[in-house]
Amino acid sequence: MTTPAVLFVCVHNAGRSQMAAGYLRHLAGDRVTVLSAGSAPGDSLNPAAVAVMAEEGIDIASQVPQLLSVDSVKASDVVITMGCGDACPVFPGKRYEDWELEDPAGKDLDRVRAIRDDIRGRIENLVRELLGTES
Repeated sequence: MTTPAVLFVCVHNAGRSQMAAGYLRHLAGDRVTVLSAGSAPGDSLNPAAVAVMAEEGIDIASQVPQLLSVDSVKASDVVITMGCGDACPVFPGKRYEDWELEDPAGKDLDRVRAIRDDIRGRIENLVRELLGTES
């Protein structure tokens, strides 16, 4: 079985996509290749996103926002967008999903926790779909 590759894309690659990537790495380990990028990447991660993920025992502090590239989309089996509009190139044969998630930028920790928890549930479902296992 080949290792599936999942790309998470949001605008700044500083919050939602980084939290999703952190959960997928944590729950699937090396069974899935995880990529993350932004259509207009920020300079650094959202500190609130880093903090609420640390509460879950997941350290995303060392991640750096990356610019979305055609190559990263081509390398992916599944592309999950989170509010980046039409910035993501579309290639035949890829699985695309658009997750409507509130942007955590400028939100208080309780709101960012709710976004994090929503992401976790979606990632748990994705792990089951991709790997046929419980996360």
